[in-house]
Amino acid sequence: MKRIHTLIACTFTAMTALTSCQRGHDETGWEFAPNMYNSVGYEPYSQINKNPINADGKNMREPVTGTVSRRNYKTQLDSSGVDLMIYHLGKDDLAIAETVLKNPIPNNEKSLAEGKALYGRYCQHCHGETGAGEGAVADMYKGVPNYKADAYLNMTDGHIFHVITHGKGRMWPHGSQVTPEERWKIAHYIHKLQKG
Repeated sequence: MKRIHTLIACTFTAMTALTSCQRGHDETGWEFAPNMYNSVGYEPYSQINKNPINADGKNMREPVTGTVSRRNYKTQLDSSGVDLMIYHLGKDDLAIAETVLKNPIPNNEKSLAEGKALYGRYCQHCHGETGAGEGAVADMYKGVPNYKADAYLNMTDGHIFHVITHGKGRMWPHGSQVTPEERWKIAHYIHKLQKG
């Protein structure tokens, strides 16, 4: 008799537990401190309620009319149609970059002066003031190249542009910090350093 009561009690408890946990698909239930789970601010990729500020009620706004994605962005230096925004080469395409990419920036005093300033800002801490790999960081990271060494004297502008964009060896990519135009100016200045 005791076993029957225990069996009935267990069955009743199990049925109560199973039926009490069900809720409709529209019922969210209770949340403790919901602002810990759902941001109070208007975030573009998560939306709980209709946004009263935007006319369409969305948090994420549509791009401005005429906007082109960065990967397809074209800018021209002159009427020759030279594109400065070369993003279609991948990080493993160094050999192609060496032969295909040509520096569209004229090599004059102005571009060399800007290249020198950019080199001082982005490159000098590793490669040194003279380009001999004697920068302050080079002591910690062994293997910083000496631009005046024989192996680097024949670097093309496309090689330098690609290495700045995607990095190589211990050098991290600087494509997000240095614009394409600035990369070409740095390439001019590096060649000037190599000549002494």
